[in-house]
Amino acid sequence: MPFSLLKYGLKNDYPFENDIDLPSPTELKRHYDVVIIGGGGHGVATAYYLAKYHGITNVAILEKGYLGGGNTARNTAVIRSNYLTSEGVKFYKESVDLFKGLSNEFDFNIMYSSRGQLTLAHTDATIRSFRQRTEVNTHFGGKTELIDPQQIKELVPTLNMNPADMPILAGLWHIDGATARHDAVAWGYAKGATQRGVELHQLTEVTDVIIENGKATGVKTNRGNVSCGCIVQAVAGHSSIVAAMAGIKMPITTYPLQAMVTQPVKPFLNPLVSSSALHCYVQQTGRGEMVFGGGSDPYPLYNTRSTLDLKESLLASAVEMFPFMANLKLMRQWAGITDMTSDYSPIMGLSPVENYYLDAGWGTWGFKSTPICGKTMAELVASGGKVPDLIAPFAMDRFDVFRQVNEMGATAASH
Repeated sequence: MPFSLLKYGLKNDYPFENDIDLPSPTELKRHYDVVIIGGGGHGVATAYYLAKYHGITNVAILEKGYLGGGNTARNTAVIRSNYLTSEGVKFYKESVDLFKGLSNEFDFNIMYSSRGQLTLAHTDATIRSFRQRTEVNTHFGGKTELIDPQQIKELVPTLNMNPADMPILAGLWHIDGATARHDAVAWGYAKGATQRGVELHQLTEVTDVIIENGKATGVKTNRGNVSCGCIVQAVAGHSSIVAAMAGIKMPITTYPLQAMVTQPVKPFLNPLVSSSALHCYVQQTGRGEMVFGGGSDPYPLYNTRSTLDLKESLLASAVEMFPFMANLKLMRQWAGITDMTSDYSPIMGLSPVENYYLDAGWGTWGFKSTPICGKTMAELVASGGKVPDLIAPFAMDRFDVFRQVNEMGATAASH
């Protein structure tokens, strides 16, 4: 055995453990320049960009559970930018570009994997909508094209070309489609932020928001009160509940979103494959597991339970697409909580309360927006409330002036 390897075994600690990823818990200070409510991907990303690119380090991230333990830990890690609207495509395209460089920026492997996403068309109407999406995506620098059944068969040889007696007529092939390890993204941002002086306080629940003369001036927590210069709300799944503490009524309805995964099998599926007609998407992880997902549950609920009816319907659709998977065994099923707006686009930017900024309404798309949302929200905070052009269309007051950013056709099984 090489001595260089043996010497590590004789140490009490491995060398890399001397470089602690996250600092030990500390007491809350009485005042911070910025308080971020929510220690998921968006919260820690905002803190990271504030610290690294704007020099704002007197920041506290307050998380009622643990780092990345909410929806960040419960999504299926899909990254894409093939949306419907010009506003959506430009925004998510920036996010895809940032994802590609995160491992190098963090010096921390987020396991980014460029896979491509294939969305199936079973009707002429769907083909027309795919053609429109192709044009919009191409115009704004995305890599998306419409492909025929023969090209689909070459991409995914094991795919049933006539699932549920609905022949596949064409496909939307999004070359930029990818995956990344969701918890690695959260840890990478958190490590980078805390190394620069940001404080991450887990098991710290915000119980109320302190408003004085129309301005947010602090928060009440289970560990005491904290004053601050401004507040960023980034609590996917509980946006309406937390915003209500600040007296803000949000145009959001909250639904559970379920997914499941099988035992691992030999790799055979590289692209992410989805069908809105079957309301199902299928992907294979780097470990060989098959991940199945679909649309949100059809009823509002603040709950992360999994259900038998969703399991039966989703697996039936997955088996229609890949019949041989009927022989696989399901390992686990889980759910997240999605905050849906009426136009299926997020809410970012200012709120009716001064110094209180919103990062909400992500529905099923929160993970894929993590880098660009963190970057633009940091710009918003650092500028004292000047809204970056990229997120201006997603202001909450768009619902008052009928300027919705309608992404409804880009959802369902194409998260």
